[in-house]
Amino acid sequence: MVQLNPGIHRTTSKSSHQVSWWAKLVAILAVINYLLVLFDISYIPWRDLYLREVPSIVAFYDPFKGIEPHRVTEKYLKTVDELEQQLHQVEPPVDRVNLLLESLRNQSVTMIDENPFSVASKLGTFAKIKKRIRQHLNTESSKEAFKKFWSSEYLASNGLDAELDFFDKQIRPLFQSNYFRHVDDNGHFVDKFWWFDIWFTVIFGIDFLTRSFLISTQHPGINWLDAMLRRWYDVLLILPFWRWLRIVPVTVRLHQARLVNLERVFVHITYGPVAYIADKVSKIIAVRFINNVQDAIQKGKVTNFILKPRKYLTVNNINEEQVIIDRLLQLLIYKVLPQVQPDVEVLLHHSIEVAFKESSVYQNFQKLPVLGNMPIQATEQLVNNLAQTAVKVLTSSYSDTKSREIFYRLREDFNAALSRELQNEHTLSEIQSLLSDWLEEVKLNYFQGLADIDPQVTLAEVEELQEKIGRN
Repeated sequence: MVQLNPGIHRTTSKSSHQVSWWAKLVAILAVINYLLVLFDISYIPWRDLYLREVPSIVAFYDPFKGIEPHRVTEKYLKTVDELEQQLHQVEPPVDRVNLLLESLRNQSVTMIDENPFSVASKLGTFAKIKKRIRQHLNTESSKEAFKKFWSSEYLASNGLDAELDFFDKQIRPLFQSNYFRHVDDNGHFVDKFWWFDIWFTVIFGIDFLTRSFLISTQHPGINWLDAMLRRWYDVLLILPFWRWLRIVPVTVRLHQARLVNLERVFVHITYGPVAYIADKVSKIIAVRFINNVQDAIQKGKVTNFILKPRKYLTVNNINEEQVIIDRLLQLLIYKVLPQVQPDVEVLLHHSIEVAFKESSVYQNFQKLPVLGNMPIQATEQLVNNLAQTAVKVLTSSYSDTKSREIFYRLREDFNAALSRELQNEHTLSEIQSLLSDWLEEVKLNYFQGLADIDPQVTLAEVEELQEKIGRN
């Protein structure tokens, strides 16, 4: 036998019920950072909502996204503001008003031709503006609608205040939502979110390196790189892209810091996939195992292993095989045989009686009037003596060292005889064929049985067993 390093053993680690304040702090910072990430991701799609509900946030955050008012729509609204200012004077200057109205008509036509809303990908907003002005003027042409709307005759005949109020409530907010966004040297939109994110990234990076280093020092068999791979999900907190994936480390850290108990959430989220994967994995493992055994049998590897045993690796100085056999023999001799002694006596009685009846001596004794019952009495006495003697001999002899050596020699001779007989080519071929066919049947019946089993039922049973163990 080849003795392995006795230092190989299972290591048990004590799970602490206390979580450090640093772990909780980093978990809270991760949540704050992810909320900022969600705000940054939602800012462009929801900018109209922020502009309508909290315009101060838009005024603050627009520069970080490289956003500024679009010159065309901004000029348009400034012209409208000046027009409203002139019209609300006691004596509006007619020439100036007409000039402003003409400018708005021209700007409207130019705006429809050039579409300044395309830069901000707000084609829907631009379409809404044209639809509302057409419906308001009851015309099919957006250009004609704007030309008519910005005329002194229309404003005077339909009520100046009512028309300007329509524009301020229905059209102006749509114009205000338009913007121009700068691009950098690489052709990408300007995005300075990293100004906020860099501080969190530095903290997360230091924490990641520190945790990985501590893991590598506490477990000598794990180097620093392996420790980093174990905490791969923390890398998502450092990456400057795909920031939405930070939900993974954020969730894990909240759970590990015991700020939120997500055990049941994880169970229900992974319930279906785990059941499906477990079903597939069990099938793959079963098929691969049976296929490997079949391949080993067909190629004669099993026979070679039996006939040509190799050095056996062990983790101690104990021959477990010999100990197991010794223990089984003890159970057989001291515990099992005394209990089945009556059955042994019945078997011996029947066997000897059949043997006597077939012999000519027994038949001749049967013809004698006085001695006819002697074979039966002799049989019963012989059987009792044989059974009691056999059990007694085995019980007493196995405790003897010499007798035990004989048992072991019997085992070795039996193995040697079996090995010699297995070397017969015809026998080997027959056994290999039968074993291979039997394994194929096992595989087919195994899959047929799995087809009738719902993996989710199995998973539910596993959870029920875990709950019972937890209650106990």
